[in-house]
Formats: sequence, C-alpha cells, structure tokens
Amino acid sequence: MNIPAELKYTKDHEWVSIDGDVATIGITDFAQSELGDIVYVEVETVDETLEAEEIFGTVEAVKTVSDLFLPVSGEIIEFNEGLEDAPETVNSDPYGDGWMIKVKCSDLSQVEGLMSADDYKALIGA
Repeated sequence: MNIPAELKYTKDHEWVSIDGDVATIGITDFAQSELGDIVYVEVETVDETLEAEEIFGTVEAVKTVSDLFLPVSGEIIEFNEGLEDAPETVNSDPYGDGWMIKVKCSDLSQVEGLMSADDYKALIGA
C-alpha cells in the first residue's frame, strides 16, 4: 500500500498536497483499491467555494459510486480534465496523474488538522 509521507490525509480517504495556498487533492491508493476499477470521476464544483467536509464530486467504479469530500475550505480552481478520458488513471497513479482537483485554500490552518501518513496507516490498518 503506497502512502507517501509528504502528503496529508482524511478519514474519508482523500490525500492533500499543499503548494503555497493551493491544495491538490485526490483519493488514496487504499481508496482506489477498495473501489475497484474506476470508470468515471464527476466534479461539477469548479469555480465554487466550498467548506471543508462538503461534497465536491463523485467517483464511480464498476460496482459503486462514492462521494468525494473536500478536506479544506476554499475555491475549487481546477479539475484534472485528463480524468474525463482516462478515469482509470486514478487506479494506476492515484498520487500523480490521478489527482482530481486543485483548491485555493481559504484557511491554511485546516491542513494542520489533517492526518499524517502514520495516522492514516493506523486508520486503515496498514
């Protein structure tokens, strides 16, 4: 199970990478493996400002649909359009080309409340 130490994590299995005040967000290796083959990623919240814990989209796998929860408050400034044609990238490269959105954070202190890699490993029993 790949759980990069430099990222932050949520109980809902999203990962967060911070660059300045922009957060890149996707789902974890654990989440994609639990979902199975991902066939569609839907994000219709670009240019919207949402609060942490709000649903920003959905990911659809062969057997299920799962909501995606925003780890930090802010404006969704970008959706990974590569996922429109190749949603399976989330399965093959969840921390790289399989990222989902970028958010301009409105409160960077929220990042401190997210889980470390070790905390996330404990959550999933890795």
